[in-house]
Amino acid sequence: MKKIAILGFGIVGGGIAEVLDQNKDQIEYQLGEKVEIGYILDKLDFKGTKYESIVVKDIQTILDDPEVVLVAETMGGLHPAYEFSLAALQAGKSVVTSNKAVVAKYGSILLQTAKENNVRYLFEASVGGGIPIIRPLCDSLAGNKICSITGILNGTTNFILNEMENKGASFEAALASAQEKGYAEKDPTDDIEGYDAKRKICILAALAFGKMFPEEAVACEGITNLDLCDVNILSEIGAKIKLIGHAKQVDDHIIMYVRPCVCLMDNPLASVSGVYNGIMVEGNVLGKVMFYGKGAGRLPTASAVVSDILNILMSPCKVDSIKFEEGAVKELCQDRSGKHTFYIRMEQEPVGYSYRALSGAYLVDQISRNEIEEKWQPDAYYQVL
Repeated sequence: MKKIAILGFGIVGGGIAEVLDQNKDQIEYQLGEKVEIGYILDKLDFKGTKYESIVVKDIQTILDDPEVVLVAETMGGLHPAYEFSLAALQAGKSVVTSNKAVVAKYGSILLQTAKENNVRYLFEASVGGGIPIIRPLCDSLAGNKICSITGILNGTTNFILNEMENKGASFEAALASAQEKGYAEKDPTDDIEGYDAKRKICILAALAFGKMFPEEAVACEGITNLDLCDVNILSEIGAKIKLIGHAKQVDDHIIMYVRPCVCLMDNPLASVSGVYNGIMVEGNVLGKVMFYGKGAGRLPTASAVVSDILNILMSPCKVDSIKFEEGAVKELCQDRSGKHTFYIRMEQEPVGYSYRALSGAYLVDQISRNEIEEKWQPDAYYQVL
């Protein structure tokens, strides 16, 4: 019998318990023994449920129990999630988490602490919900030098953009629909301003390039200023606007950003719809490979957490290949002078450039952000991937 504890019994924490219960026979077969939830740390008591007797209010109760070998942290937020994770690792208990905020800010510290205490710290569910992406980056693609990562990392914003594209809804109406369906929080700021996607691309870049950069230093633009007319103009050629997280190594610098970009019909990311995520990884040997699936939700995310739980319980002493250090802000590049194709909506014709005319807009080749801002005052412009 393996005894674990769950910190936070909300959407994901409750999902973990459901997955463990629903798949208990398969899990016992794979592991060779049962997994028991010994404690649930939460503010609520869950009276009248089968979990009532194992709810505790003090993390110390869990830390002091030598039978607890693993802690699943699904509390959300930075504090006290970070402090509880650190304390569990120091107490000789492995930790798994879905908490992208903690991983993005304190991941290097927690990984080092796990190593020092001969335990493990895994966070597959912190990016992409149920999509396997962390372990493939670290293990399956280990023979490649990762060149770039580009993806739709937030299902809420992707749903909103789909509502605007398919139903002609305004941003406000599409957001309201996302909230009504439970895809967006009452306060949707983290999603629509790009902060959630920014934390995720920071994590992916750390795994790919070995440097975890402070999220506040990463260029970030959400979808709140997106105009429906740009969605409609691009629909004429089957193109889509997507909120993209991107990281690429160029010499000794990392280009990293989150912003709306245009995906043409031949880009696989253009077909990623609804609350799904799509993550394109390019390796120097493999070329491009895409990871696709539900990027959020109770059971998809819980599935990824349980995967980490079983990975650790099967190999508690494994030395993980996950490692990164703190990156210096000076190593980040904003890519404002790089030449790309841009969608530009403006009245003035882009004379002197190769371009394709749309209805009141242009696809202009080989131009930089700096040039666009210096030469014109466009109503809107977005990089074409």
